[in-house]
Amino acid sequence: QVQLVESGGGLVQTGGSLRLSCATSGRLFNVYVVGWHRQAPGKQRELVAFRRRDESTFYADSVKGRFTISRDAATDTVYLQMDDLKPEDTAVYYCAAMDFGAGQWNSWGQGTQVTVSS
Repeated sequence: QVQLVESGGGLVQTGGSLRLSCATSGRLFNVYVVGWHRQAPGKQRELVAFRRRDESTFYADSVKGRFTISRDAATDTVYLQMDDLKPEDTAVYYCAAMDFGAGQWNSWGQGTQVTVSS
């Protein structure tokens, strides 16, 4: 089992930046992908970005060019740098991990709130 703890959410104005952190621990040797999802009020949870073990990345079209996912190997922390934030980015952001062979996100953090004011 992998433990994930998010931090870094908050309130920011349109055009501002935030950096979310996801501290990971536990059975990390079996993790294939770590990613960020978000869920806005009344909407389904959506995938925002992920980073595979081979360092390849994916970004949703809505955040491409504005968000960057990265990892600090020394601390096993995964970051989501969010720039040029928009009100539609307002959501609870969740860090998640997928083990090799799992086929689905099988570990989740508790979430951190991001609010972008217009």
